[in-house]
Amino acid sequence: MSGVNEIRSTFLDYFKKNGHEIVSSSPLVPRNDPTLMFTNAGMVQFKNVFTGLEQRPYKTAATAQKCVRAGGKHNDLDNVGYTARHHTFFEMLGNFSFGDYFKEQAIEHAWTLITKEFGIDAKRLLVTVYHTDDEAFNLWKKIAGLSDDKIIRIPTSDNFWAMGDTGPCGPCSEIFYDHGDHIWGGPPGSPEEDGDRFIEIWNLVFMQYEQITKEERVDLPRPSIDTGMGLERIAALLQGKHDNYDIDLFRALIAASEEATGVKAEGEQRASHRVIADHLRSSAFLIADGVLPSAEGRGYVLRRIMRRAMRHAELLGAREPLMWKLLPALIQQMGRAYPELVRAEALITETLKLEETKFRATLKRGLSLLSDATTTLGKGDMLDGETAFKLYDTYGFPLDLTQDALRAREINVDLAGFTDAMERQKAEARSHWAGSGDKATETIWFELRDKHGATEFLGYDTETAEGVVQAIVRDGAAVGEAAKGDKVQIVVNQTPFYGESGGQMGDTGVISSDNARIEITDTQRRGEGLFVHTGTVADGTVKTGDAVAMTVDHARRSRIRANHSATHLLHEALREVLGTHVAQKGSLVAPERLRFDVSHPKPMTAEELKQVEDMANEIILQNAPVTTRLMSVDDAIAEGAMALFGEKYGEEVRVVAMGQGLHGAKSNRPYSVELCGGTHVSATGDIGLVRILGDSAVSSGVRRLEAVTGETARAYLAEQDERVKALATSLKVQPAEVLTRVEALMDERRKLEKELADAKRKLAMGGGQGGSEEAVRDIGGVKFLGKAISGVDPKDLKGLADDGKAGLGSGVVTLIGVSDDGKASAVVAVTADLVGRFSAVDLVRIASAALGGKGGGGRPDMAQAGGPDGSKADEALEAVAAALAG
Repeated sequence: MSGVNEIRSTFLDYFKKNGHEIVSSSPLVPRNDPTLMFTNAGMVQFKNVFTGLEQRPYKTAATAQKCVRAGGKHNDLDNVGYTARHHTFFEMLGNFSFGDYFKEQAIEHAWTLITKEFGIDAKRLLVTVYHTDDEAFNLWKKIAGLSDDKIIRIPTSDNFWAMGDTGPCGPCSEIFYDHGDHIWGGPPGSPEEDGDRFIEIWNLVFMQYEQITKEERVDLPRPSIDTGMGLERIAALLQGKHDNYDIDLFRALIAASEEATGVKAEGEQRASHRVIADHLRSSAFLIADGVLPSAEGRGYVLRRIMRRAMRHAELLGAREPLMWKLLPALIQQMGRAYPELVRAEALITETLKLEETKFRATLKRGLSLLSDATTTLGKGDMLDGETAFKLYDTYGFPLDLTQDALRAREINVDLAGFTDAMERQKAEARSHWAGSGDKATETIWFELRDKHGATEFLGYDTETAEGVVQAIVRDGAAVGEAAKGDKVQIVVNQTPFYGESGGQMGDTGVISSDNARIEITDTQRRGEGLFVHTGTVADGTVKTGDAVAMTVDHARRSRIRANHSATHLLHEALREVLGTHVAQKGSLVAPERLRFDVSHPKPMTAEELKQVEDMANEIILQNAPVTTRLMSVDDAIAEGAMALFGEKYGEEVRVVAMGQGLHGAKSNRPYSVELCGGTHVSATGDIGLVRILGDSAVSSGVRRLEAVTGETARAYLAEQDERVKALATSLKVQPAEVLTRVEALMDERRKLEKELADAKRKLAMGGGQGGSEEAVRDIGGVKFLGKAISGVDPKDLKGLADDGKAGLGSGVVTLIGVSDDGKASAVVAVTADLVGRFSAVDLVRIASAALGGKGGGGRPDMAQAGGPDGSKADEALEAVAAALAG
């Protein structure tokens, strides 16, 4: 039972048997506490339950919570590797009661689990209580049978827990293990308490008060329990170790590090292997929970952790990226308990590999430049801040690496000079934004970005979170508060709302505080990293500094995700069907539809569109997972990922892959692989289905495809089906027979139209092929058929003229067609034997002039023209007759 995985299971199984809900670990990025950089205790996910803001269907719970302490108030980074019990990542076992059981049962559970389930010698245990907590003191005596000297009263805040300056609070009771007098140290509360003989293994918090003000404290109506036991500490104890790094989990990770580097974890190298093992855990879990290395915020802390481990890998002699090679060992140890490691393996691997590759280049270049800059410096000297800032700003060499590299030579860095240089650069950057028009409106976002830093985006894996309002902008100016009815733009330190980018529309939803509710209608990105939430204060007053809850419109986000993923599948299908010349030239991903423009020189046929749609739906039906990896742009493109037109990419890119190819060169290979920073479905099946509505021309060589997915596509098909049914009813046939019936009707219509046209022609020409006899005149020995007709399409005049020529045998035919709007069309036809004497073109121009028109054209034997005045039809006929008479 002494293995880490078995200890974790034993703890959770014990509380499950005792009626507790086993709750999965929450992510390392807190969703409900914007004041925390990372989840650092088991109670974080239950904060709102303890305060009464949230209700859950259970009153008791137990967890194994993953935690990170590497930034902000709880920062153990610099100690890791050099002490026995400091970690950046650790697991906290805990049991919780939300107004159910209290001190007696909590103490009973703790004592039973430790002494009976874990089999720890009770004689080795002692506990502490808050100095005024007589109830806890007496319960320990009653339940555990501890003597008075084994129950130590502590009068300090070490044994009194508080959530903050106000809110729930209460006394603590800590359980210690005595490793024996062969180790230096004294019991808690003694002058030697900092020694390693007595080690705390479990802390029980009795949440029984509410702090109203600094001076006022009242009893909580429903006292609660919050406990925390470090898994690594209890594992060391149960495995007979005094050092957390000697437990089975760390031994396996350190062994993998030894094998990869060829260096034993002994002597000076011991700390380096420990740093690598610890930092591998925190790095992998943070990446799995959506944190990626960056220049600020959580991403910067992750980068510091990763680069610290990579620096130690370099000290061990590793000349190529090492961390990613150790990931399989970590997954083997912890993947079963935390399946997110398995799901994110590709993303973790690529992120570690990319970051270490970049770091090694930075380290090599920076150390060389630093060596040149410090050749004249010696022990006790100081590197000027300007040089340190240049290394950071121009060459990407972080300040802490500069300090670390110089520490061995006992050379310091002028931090004040470094800060001054950074401020001057910011001031210069701000001055470049001064201007008018759009630049002027962007200035405020640049200033807010400079003041508060970039917004942390949490929305890849959550649609709810808490944050702190950093700025409120109304009418283009920053304000301290906004009231009901105000239209505002709000900046929060972290957000689950996606800011419009890459064709994907920004999220909508609700931001609320204790005193206000803001309905968000759009989210945009501004000022190089700010997410700006636009909306209206629907109720109350919101102020800067307010803690707010943020909820994305789930249904709308889900439709957008489906449409975005569908664009990727359609894009690849188009390339398969039409050719690799197809490239996306722009897109719109909205909740109700998608459209994207692609390079293609001609309209797509119905068969091509069907093929594209079928291929995309094949991948949707696979229900294949959608995976994300972090890579350099060059590596991503080298592996076949497509970069989209007009998109700006940084050094690191998210590579989204989905589906398994089924045809041709794509067979059994990843189907769609693209660089993309948008949000996507978890699996292709979440798209439901995709239906192409059609394609159209946008510009020369660019076609626009429009489509719908999921419920919208289903509704579209249902509507089409209803139309077919209605049509079938009208035609008095079954739906399957509609096409056959319509084709028959169309044939019948064409036949009738032909018969009608023939009848009109006969009627127009007086019932006979040559026209009525009264319409034919002899002019100087030339037969002339002249007739003004109406109700005949102008395009049919030439056919009638041909019929007239056939009837005459030899002569000239002139027909004037008068339309309903009073305009006229004229046709003149000359039989072949008279073409030498008369030109149809000359004659039709005479007719056109009489009709108020100009010109006309055609051949000598047949010409056509028009005119605006159909009332002059008879005059036009007489003008042609006069021309024949000469």
